[in-house]
Amino acid sequence: MSKPVRVRFAPSPTGPLHLGGVRTALYNYLFAKKSNGTFIIRVEDTDEKRFVEGAQEYIFESLKWCGIMPTEGPGLGGDKGPYVQSERRDLYRPYMEQLVENGSAYYAFDTPEDLEAMREQAKKMGLPNWQYNAVTRSSMKNSLSLSKEEVQKRLDNGDPYTVRMKMPRNTDVKFEDAIRGWVTVNTNNLDDKVLFKESGMPTYHLANIVDDHLMEISHVIRGEEWLPSAPLHVLLYEAFGWDAPVFAHLPLILRPDGNGKLSKRDGDRLGFPVFPIDWMSPNNEKYTGYREQGYFPEAFVNMLAFLGWNPGTNQEIFSLEELVESFSLERVGKSGARFDPDKTKWFNQQYLRETDNSVLADLLEPYLKEAGISADKSHVERVCGVMKERATFIPDLFEESKFFFQDITDYDEKTVRKKWKEDTGGLLGELKDGFVALDSFGHDEVEGAFSAVLNKNEIGFGKLGPALRLAVTGKGMGPSLFDICEIVGKDKVLERIDIALEKFA
Repeated sequence: MSKPVRVRFAPSPTGPLHLGGVRTALYNYLFAKKSNGTFIIRVEDTDEKRFVEGAQEYIFESLKWCGIMPTEGPGLGGDKGPYVQSERRDLYRPYMEQLVENGSAYYAFDTPEDLEAMREQAKKMGLPNWQYNAVTRSSMKNSLSLSKEEVQKRLDNGDPYTVRMKMPRNTDVKFEDAIRGWVTVNTNNLDDKVLFKESGMPTYHLANIVDDHLMEISHVIRGEEWLPSAPLHVLLYEAFGWDAPVFAHLPLILRPDGNGKLSKRDGDRLGFPVFPIDWMSPNNEKYTGYREQGYFPEAFVNMLAFLGWNPGTNQEIFSLEELVESFSLERVGKSGARFDPDKTKWFNQQYLRETDNSVLADLLEPYLKEAGISADKSHVERVCGVMKERATFIPDLFEESKFFFQDITDYDEKTVRKKWKEDTGGLLGELKDGFVALDSFGHDEVEGAFSAVLNKNEIGFGKLGPALRLAVTGKGMGPSLFDICEIVGKDKVLERIDIALEKFA
């Protein structure tokens, strides 16, 4: 009988949550939901030196905005807590001692100065990448090179120490990755990683394994950057005599040019956000987020899902529920996924178009209010219905729609120059007379009056349409001219035609 699916997202509160981290959380969420499993968040704050105030709160707010909140974690409940590693620190020492006792790990008394001296000596010998490993450990100060008496004496004296993994020599470590297939690494390429620090805190490697075991994690779905650590983790599971979870290492998210991993600094440099929401650094540097740039969380999540995964169909627009239904680790690729800022905007545009006009009207309201515009909601809804095809963000919708709410002050110069000819004034005046005679000013009636002028003068749309659009909107392009006229209303359209005739006569 297979174990219940339990997955975890385990961020470190060392700064803002990069979109790659959000994608990791998303894939864990989708996998858990698809499997009727449990999605856990565990805050891994064992790196005390890199802790950043406010980062943990930022992580939770980001996940909440994306709609992918875990069901277990700090403040969320669950019977496997605490879910913050610093609150679990007393749990780890017995496990460290178990590894030492069974010969899988050892005490190392080398000071930072000792290690630096050894690195410098290796450099002078032409060995720049010195490692603490099966070959070099015998020349260092540890419980493998010192006598039992000396080791006990140092421990009794309270000498500072770390605990290192005793990596076996020339052994192939094999494990099956759900995304990459079988992975084999020889231990001669691995060093004796520190598992327990002088401070009495475990390193990521030990805490991660112990916590995953105690929290009964069935699948470890994490970024490719953790793949080099996986052999050590496999050996730790073996050392404890525990069953390892299924590993799945997600592909990197690459820069738009495909040249290297998308980093936290690339966003401002390349002109797009790499964080889900705004982040203010401890030294008051502000980094822009997708939320504040006007993205719908659903569009952001939809975009992230496609950075490394594909459904095997032509469908691109997915609700979160549809992503859950379609997601599988088998359809996650091995190679890096190139980030495309334009495609990200496209996703937002699609979601804006699909959003109900009533919702768009509510989102537009703050912009109207700030501009001192008061309008009936039903009117705003009609405007949104006509204009949303031409917008990517709500601010775009406002900018493109101003002529529905305010008098025109600027006219598109290119349209004036190219489309306003000697006979344009006469034709527009004739059209105005046709509009005046209309009892009803709906789309069909406006189009009928317009067509009558074209037919009478034996001219095409381009001879009169751009001039009417210019007069009514001030713009050279836009959605259906007759829909616009209907929404603007007969009186205002006639008034604007008069202003244009006077201005460009």
